Amino acid sequence: MRLVGLGDNVADRYADLATMFPGGNAVNVAVYARRAGAETAYWGVTGDDAAGALVRGALAAEGVDVSRVRTEPGPNAWSEVRLKDGDRFFAGSDDGVSPFTLDAAGLDALAGYDLAHTAYSGSLIGQVPQIAARIRLSFDFSHRWREPWAAGLVPHLFLAAYSASQLGEQEAESLVREATAGGARWALATRGGDGALLSDGRRLWRQPAVPCRVVDTLGAGDAFLGTLLPGLLRREGDPEQALRAAAEAAALACEAYGGFGHGAPIPAGSHQYISFDQRKLRKCSRQVGTQ
Repeated sequence: MRLVGLGDNVADRYADLATMFPGGNAVNVAVYARRAGAETAYWGVTGDDAAGALVRGALAAEGVDVSRVRTEPGPNAWSEVRLKDGDRFFAGSDDGVSPFTLDAAGLDALAGYDLAHTAYSGSLIGQVPQIAARIRLSFDFSHRWREPWAAGLVPHLFLAAYSASQLGEQEAESLVREATAGGARWALATRGGDGALLSDGRRLWRQPAVPCRVVDTLGAGDAFLGTLLPGLLRREGDPEQALRAAAEAAALACEAYGGFGHGAPIPAGSHQYISFDQRKLRKCSRQVGTQ
């Protein structure tokens, strides 16, 4: 089975650890699918800085094909990660040079894979119909399933994935059933410590979370999804073994920092983070001539 992750990559910066880790939804899914036995690739844009080199090097070390990764002058995408009792939250970020779209040649090259994966964060929302016309497509909505663009993507998807830890079980069940009724072949709702729900529109599978010592929840959902996808393709209609393996991968991801390891020191001069609100404030200040 061949899987390609399309779109976002990022250097997750942990200031308290003075360490950055490679990540991003499409990157993480490609890595965990590779660990699950699939042949995988990542397509996206990295910066020509230390963070970009970290992402490329970690992917190569994991056996993920990076031959179609572009490196552009400028900073790699980054996010500032903070932890509270092991649960991660983002305190700032910047896309750097990462946004990209697939040209005609890239779309045609998808024919060499069995499945593609992308996410709301990967700048390819507008190309979902084009991608899905060429290849089975998995899409991670995270918690953005009520965005105006979301419902229109569902009919194109092999798997619709949602982060639903804020929902009760009945609400999460309704969410996955709504997605399969809307045309998705499979729908997944991960719920953190409450496990996960998977539906094919006819049956509903409940996968309990695997107990673990939580250090950092970053990347746990991606680990679950990346491990699950090869299993769904190999065992169409019988996902129980794949779900169990996915839960085990997510638990292991929670027991270490970063999305999948490969930490490196944050370069000198990279410690000053600007949050979304601060960047907007500075932009407005420049516009009115107060800075």
